[in-house]
Amino acid sequence: MKYREVGATGVRVSEIGFGGGGNAGLMVRGTAKEQQSAIGRALDLGINYFDQAPDYGDGISETNLGHALKTFGAHPIITTKVEVRSQDLDDIAGHIERSVDASLHRLQIDCVDFLQIHNGPLMTRPALSGRSYRHLSLEDYLRPGGGLDGLQRVQHAGKARFIGIVTRGNDGAAARQLIDTGCLSLINVSINLLNPSASIRPQGMRVGQDFDEILGYAAAHRVGTAIYSPLAGGLLTDQAVGGGAPHPLARELAGPDARGAGLQQARAFRFLSRELDPAAQTDDHNLTEAAIRFVLSREGVTVVLGGFSDARQVEQAADCAAKGPLSNVNMTRIEDVWRANFLLEL
Repeated sequence: MKYREVGATGVRVSEIGFGGGGNAGLMVRGTAKEQQSAIGRALDLGINYFDQAPDYGDGISETNLGHALKTFGAHPIITTKVEVRSQDLDDIAGHIERSVDASLHRLQIDCVDFLQIHNGPLMTRPALSGRSYRHLSLEDYLRPGGGLDGLQRVQHAGKARFIGIVTRGNDGAAARQLIDTGCLSLINVSINLLNPSASIRPQGMRVGQDFDEILGYAAAHRVGTAIYSPLAGGLLTDQAVGGGAPHPLARELAGPDARGAGLQQARAFRFLSRELDPAAQTDDHNLTEAAIRFVLSREGVTVVLGGFSDARQVEQAADCAAKGPLSNVNMTRIEDVWRANFLLEL
């Protein structure tokens, strides 16, 4: 395993992190034995970064991680988050304090290393309703009693060492303004072969969620980045492009329309898998490994979050850390796919 510093914090994290989200299913639907097997293997392989949020199984993932780490007597670096919903808007800072206290109780610790707001920032105020927390306005981040105020209260209380945000695409201007405050140490960003816009926007390629080359801006301001969805929600796997079923613990890939378009795009990268096209292979990897190694090679990336369903998947992701970037031949072919917009009219 290799390690990278998170911005200017002095904290060094493994290039591969352990994601606790619900898509892969392990931390919310797996048994305690399955969870301990995967977490124990991750620790053995040098993975020291675990990403959490209260919304992952309504606190179940945090609870399960807390139990497993206590069993191992392990103290890795932990990030958790706060979701701001419509009912929290009158007291965002107070809600953040209360949410963190509940997370710390579930995780069985006194302080998290990083605390993030799970809502992506927007220049305008979004319409929040029900359980939605996708975005939060820049004004609600910056006003007294708002998001940044709440994060700093928790930090000053010694319950979080560093603070940050999550970006969700089409929010680059607001994210830059929050980085400019100098308060943030870590942002979560999505980048993968289907949408590289956090790093580069190839001519001819169209994306629905534009991450506005935020990786370079974060790096220039010494802010670390944790990468979510490196496999595009499970699309960038040999199993998915081959028409196979997901892991028994994992969610279905997506709705039928998005799944169909996403799979067509992912299939444009079949040449990256030795299993699907061994004659054309110029580098020793399958599609999953290629997708992770691509992300690790992008400037400004600190840690790539794996969504794991079992210990074997942990091993496969950890193995990518030592293998370096993709070959020049394969990168040229990837860029050709981007410029042709996946050979699709979307």
